[in-house]
Formats: sequence, C-alpha cells, structure tokens
Amino acid sequence: MPGLKSHFSGKNLEAGCDEVGRGCLAGPVVAAAVILPRDFTHEFLTDSKQLSQSQRLELRQEIEEVAISYGIGKVDNREIDKINILNASYKAMGIAIESLEPPPEFLLIDGNRYPGYPGIRHKCIVKGDTKYFSIAAASVLAKVYRDTLMEELGKEYPDFGWDQNSGYATKVHREALERLGPTPHHRKSFLKSDDQLPLFD
Repeated sequence: MPGLKSHFSGKNLEAGCDEVGRGCLAGPVVAAAVILPRDFTHEFLTDSKQLSQSQRLELRQEIEEVAISYGIGKVDNREIDKINILNASYKAMGIAIESLEPPPEFLLIDGNRYPGYPGIRHKCIVKGDTKYFSIAAASVLAKVYRDTLMEELGKEYPDFGWDQNSGYATKVHREALERLGPTPHHRKSFLKSDDQLPLFD
C-alpha cells in the first residue's frame, strides 16, 4: 500500500479533484473530479506522475468502474490566454465537479488554494494526489484524458512530439517551435515567457 487515505471529511460523497497541464506550452488544461466508495483502497494507486502509462490505463478502467461518480473538465488554450492559467484551472475543476451525479458533499482539492465551489465545502491538500485515493484517482483520469487528447492533436502536428511530451516544453517541442512557429493549439501567453516554464507539472 502506498499509504494513501480513503477519506477526509466523514461525508459519504467526498470528491477528490486534480488538474493536469498547467505548465504546458500547448493544449488545454484538464481537471477531473472523482467520488470513490468511502472504504475504497488500492494496491498501487497514487499520483499519476509516479505511475507508468500501462498502470494509468489499467487504473482508469478500474476507477471508472468502481467510482460512484466521476467528471472531466477542460479549458482550451484560447480561453487560457484570455483568463490566465490559474483561473482556467479553477474553471476546469468547476466543470468537472458540476458534472458529478450525485453531487458531492465535500471536496478535496489538490494544491494550496481554491476559490471554492458554490454550496460545497472544500479542503486544499498540498500534494494531495500522494495522500488521498480520490485525489490520486482524479489525477489519473485527468492525465490519461489529456495525454490521449494531445496524442490525437499531435497526429496533425507530428514535429512537436506531443505523443511523447503532451505539450510540455521539451527540447523536441521547443526546437519545432523555433522551426515552424506556433500551432493553433499553442498558448500565446505562455510563449512570451516560456523560459520560466517548468518542463513538467
């Protein structure tokens, strides 16, 4: 067991929320929200970045089968440029939460801040995807969804290596940008200051 906890609030319908893609040069930011059974445990579920692709794909199927509810939210690069990446991340989380049925009674948010969702109390957990199963499950669903989306987008723009880097600022991605310029999926606001971007979330 990785030492993750099954619950925080005592509520039966507690949703874990996480997002992926904040530090990318291209593509949307994607969030997921997951309500797991209160007694849920798992042998190896943890932060999606610590898992192999095959483990994430296996877990996605399992999570979707056992979850009481799950939802995905995404905000595209154009809206990211309009409202900034932090607000876009919050919006993606809100979309994911809104799609949950039944609605959650409590939210566990990965990270150190969240403006709140109307009518539902929440708790921010730093590195929550390594502490609570529901947040880890959300991180897996968000990453698999986004990686699959970027792989599909990458078929139209193969030089950027999105099937491997998912839109992050790798050497291959940066060199293609220098040669070819940005695609319609690039975040223009990020390209102005991409030297400060992390390679990965």
